[in-house]
Amino acid sequence: MKIIVLGSAAGGGFPQWNCNCRNCSGFRNGTTRAKRRTQSSIAVTVDSTNWVVVNASPDILTQLIATPPLQPARHPRDSGLRAIILVDGQIDHTTGLLMLREGPPLDVYCTRSVYEDLTLSHPILTVLGHYCGINWHEIQTDRDSHFEIVDIGKLRFSPIPVESKAPPFSPHRSAGAEGDTIGLLIEEPATGHSVFYAPGLAHIGERVSECLERADCILVDGTFWTDDEMVHLGLGKKRALEMGHLAQSGPGGMLAALRHFPRARKILIHINNTNPILDEDSLERRELQSEGIEVAYDGMEISPGT
Repeated sequence: MKIIVLGSAAGGGFPQWNCNCRNCSGFRNGTTRAKRRTQSSIAVTVDSTNWVVVNASPDILTQLIATPPLQPARHPRDSGLRAIILVDGQIDHTTGLLMLREGPPLDVYCTRSVYEDLTLSHPILTVLGHYCGINWHEIQTDRDSHFEIVDIGKLRFSPIPVESKAPPFSPHRSAGAEGDTIGLLIEEPATGHSVFYAPGLAHIGERVSECLERADCILVDGTFWTDDEMVHLGLGKKRALEMGHLAQSGPGGMLAALRHFPRARKILIHINNTNPILDEDSLERRELQSEGIEVAYDGMEISPGT
């Protein structure tokens, strides 16, 4: 199994177009050592020809062009993209579907609650029905549920309901429904290797802990460093947990939680433009390094178990 990080930033990317926080302004004027990042998405393969993309960000066309293995060029019109899995219905994880309208029907895997949001409240899938069309595959979230995708090889995807937040347009925003947000345990039975992917994660419960214990690689929510990051910077009124994200720092933060899983490779993804870990020379970045935690970047290649 191989994973390529197509995009590693939270909504808005980095630098964000309208933001002049220390990170964004420092990147633009060259005083901050950081990498440009597009919005969060990964691609997964076994044979390096057939791929499943997890989340279709608004930047997907740029990401596909930057990732030559996803264009095998066997025919006048071709793509290595075989399916798309959505872990939630957020704009930064679904709007890219509209950019894929020129091809054949899209095989989209998501839960019923996400499907309803994307056909009613924010009807992207309904709109695409007038263009390429959609083949919807419902993701079940029972404890023993898992699924495979034809043409992707022998990979097993186990959806894990996680505590986060449904999109603002969803009727579940205030009172969440199971399936609004999932994590994915992606396993390759032939090798026993696995990765747990959860770009939106507000709490590490029992089922998530079980996955983190099993996974060779943990690829999880790195959105904010502190819970009050946006409020402290004067850029918003909501705390990280109110937006469905567990901050990294503090006694109950992501760093403290990840210490309980020393065996796995640990990588943070879905990083907000305000997060100081984007600055490669920051104290916060050094703290991550001392904990053995990596920061995802666009184009990063991951081979779990190696």
